[in-house]
Amino acid sequence: MAADTPSAFDPQRFSRLGVGGHGGLLKLSYHSHGPDWVELQLPYQTDLIGDPASGVLASGPILTMMDMATSLAVWTKLGAFRPHATLDLRIDYLRPATPGKTVYGRGECYRITRSISFVRGQAHDGDPADPLAHVAGTFMFTDAA
Repeated sequence: MAADTPSAFDPQRFSRLGVGGHGGLLKLSYHSHGPDWVELQLPYQTDLIGDPASGVLASGPILTMMDMATSLAVWTKLGAFRPHATLDLRIDYLRPATPGKTVYGRGECYRITRSISFVRGQAHDGDPADPLAHVAGTFMFTDAA
């Protein structure tokens, strides 16, 4: 698909259908996207605090958001939904999220082969130049295409 060709897979429309499962419980929502990336947002919620003394969000919800953002980035780059599974997703936490702030997760798909897609991304709480975490990973397609 050419870079200027509109994608048949629309992550904003996909998200409007409702993020279910774990992502729905976390209240993840669409924020923005481009030809090979998707950005989601995770609103601050007191029931997601990992350490009550600090008020900082737990790391699990941030990892879930990044898994979903990078997954959506694969489908956006492909221009279509294609079943896949997370094969590997590594996360490096650089600092804790700021209590009270929404966390944004931007996932990018930078390469797709016949059976594997390669992704990377970062999470921040308002300033992309001051990330909370970086991720890198792979997804394996589960269909025979």
